[in-house]
Amino acid sequence: MKPTIEILFVDDNTGDSELTADLLRRSGQLINIHSVDDGAEAMSYLLREGKYSEMIPPHLMMLDLNMPRKDGHAVLLAVKSDSILRNITVVIFTTSDAQVDIRGCNELGANSYVNKPGTLEEYKSTIATIAEYWLGIDCMASV
Repeated sequence: MKPTIEILFVDDNTGDSELTADLLRRSGQLINIHSVDDGAEAMSYLLREGKYSEMIPPHLMMLDLNMPRKDGHAVLLAVKSDSILRNITVVIFTTSDAQVDIRGCNELGANSYVNKPGTLEEYKSTIATIAEYWLGIDCMASV
């Protein structure tokens, strides 16, 4: 029996969260996907604080950069600076194609940086590619 892969999707756009969750569920992998809508909630989830105390740490986190309360850069820095959390695979999934963001995320230890595509068909294809690579190869090694 295949182990279940835990995914945390961090994005303040509810439509993106729902669409991504639906597309990832179609990947053929056994997954649990959880969504939070800002970086502060993401950190509470990762640190298993309050209502997240019973959550299983994610194998994969898909992280937007531009969010309220705590942005993706701050979350990425906190995750990759923590001796336990740093093993989580972090895929930056954002609309920003600014070189300063790409370079900064790479320097902070992001495992991948993916631009959100502009059309539904491109979005579906991008999520399928992320699922094929990160769920099929990388995350399975840590489950």
